Amino acid sequence: MTSPSERAARLSGAEPAAVWVAPGRVNLIGEHTDYNDGYVLPFALPQVTAAAVLPADAGWTVCSEGHDGAVSFGEDDLKPGGVTDWAAYVAGVVWALREAGVDVPAARITIASDVPVGAGLSSSAAIECAVMAALVDLAGASVPDQKLVRLAQRAENEYVGAPTGIMDQSASTLSRAGHALFLDCRTLDVEHIPFDVAAAGLAVLVVNTNAPHRHVDGEYANRRAACEAAARVLGVAALRDVSAAALPGALARLDEVSARRVRHVVTENQRVLDTVDLLRAGDIAGIGPLMTASHESMRDDFEITVPEVDTAVSAALEAGAYGARMTGGGFGGCVLALVDASRAEAVSSAVASAFASAGFTAPDSFVVTPGEGVRRT
Repeated sequence: MTSPSERAARLSGAEPAAVWVAPGRVNLIGEHTDYNDGYVLPFALPQVTAAAVLPADAGWTVCSEGHDGAVSFGEDDLKPGGVTDWAAYVAGVVWALREAGVDVPAARITIASDVPVGAGLSSSAAIECAVMAALVDLAGASVPDQKLVRLAQRAENEYVGAPTGIMDQSASTLSRAGHALFLDCRTLDVEHIPFDVAAAGLAVLVVNTNAPHRHVDGEYANRRAACEAAARVLGVAALRDVSAAALPGALARLDEVSARRVRHVVTENQRVLDTVDLLRAGDIAGIGPLMTASHESMRDDFEITVPEVDTAVSAALEAGAYGARMTGGGFGGCVLALVDASRAEAVSSAVASAFASAGFTAPDSFVVTPGEGVRRT
């Protein structure tokens, strides 16, 4: 099968001026901590979205192998809500770049991808980051990587209207092969943490549960609003400012539901820090219990899991995984399991059997290794 960059170039119908690819991501640990100014530890997937660009006479036209027809938009559409559906992610990038003073040339943009859509692997950020890099290249502009990250996030937050944190765009832009990206979401400081699972005889198995996302947009916004309200009650700028040691006193000041949400965020931040310490020491297998504890916290305190992901985690652990957890915003999506490389197929089969017994749609499982961030091909 041809690569996304080859397919995007072919879809252009002419030799593109530039083709850039940006990866999807999984989050090793640190869920719903990003918009609380906390810590996350994602890594880039081998699967990528490609954006090919050609100069045009006026306006912008975008087409994708995943959608029928082309969508065209002009300057009058470059306001939040001006373009909707999947093309909004592209129009939002053009809008954000122009708002930042980049003279974005008229262009024809073609997109191809092998990042699964709707699986919580950040296919939207992959589109944004690939298109942004390609358009900056076409414009002959120079924009620092950290600014590209912020602009891609702004496109999703303000143009598309999705209240996501900074993690997805950071992972898609800044990641390095063989490493996880330790990101402080307040300062945007990054550290590339060695995560060579293959050298340790291990593998990260991704299980796409194929569970339909249930109320994900409204529930995500509700969780974020609850965290921000709790921070106001506690008198802190963000929940990142509540330490693990101060947690009991903080919980005593909150109602029951708010306390559960805060407990997840504070303990999840600590789990990220503990995971980074173990990986720095070369103890990859040792992070397994932290992954599992993260899942339990998402299930019990943040209440964002669904039966399919809980079943996948339980089945993976019973089949010998060192740890397993849901990754992504929740209410469906994917599970990560840290397994012996020699056991990846057996664990995958065990999850599939558990799904069949429960009457769930069959899952898709695949092994991933940490990949590179956005790049020109």
